[in-house]
Amino acid sequence: MKFFFDVLPFVLFYVSYVKWGIYVATAVAIGVSALQIVLTLLSGRKVEPMQWVGMGLIGVFGGMTLMLQNPIFVMWRSSIVNWLLAAVLLVSLHVLGRNPLKLLLGSQMRMPERAWRQLVWGLSGLFTTMGVVNIVVAKNFSEAAWVNYKTFGSPVISFLAIALLFMLLGRHIEIVGAPGSQASPAMPPGDAPPPSAAAGDAAAVQRPEQR
Repeated sequence: MKFFFDVLPFVLFYVSYVKWGIYVATAVAIGVSALQIVLTLLSGRKVEPMQWVGMGLIGVFGGMTLMLQNPIFVMWRSSIVNWLLAAVLLVSLHVLGRNPLKLLLGSQMRMPERAWRQLVWGLSGLFTTMGVVNIVVAKNFSEAAWVNYKTFGSPVISFLAIALLFMLLGRHIEIVGAPGSQASPAMPPGDAPPPSAAAGDAAAVQRPEQR
């Protein structure tokens, strides 16, 4: 469901562009972004900070595209989102002293601290590069080429780059709960024997057998 929720804006943007052009597609993107926020709030789930940022950016840059009838503004928005993600990762790690990826993924896998830092650097480099590539495509290729890149090229390149990054770090990764893994999740409180039962078992072991 979450995958569908994340992919839907790309699909609607592309379909709207093919049928009605960049300005209708931009208006659809603004509407879908706002709708995602509303549905998240109505479901009782927390809206992530980057969702608010994404909606704000598409509102500002998409609005400028519609008002000025110039698609370059909505094209820049993708680069700014990527650069913001890179900045958040690096500032969290080097200024705040907290690894956001470890906070996010630490309950699912274990890695040495150096590997966690390398993951932050790798993803920051990816986001920075993708932002630059987006600008290059927007400025040097046709509008249709940029839409195809945004809808198909950028997600595929990002997926392959992230997969490669995890493959390079694979020897350091230990999945929590995997067979043979020492990084097992803690026993839930309900599964632990109560103290009285444990004490009774210990007493039974120490009590000599009665004949």
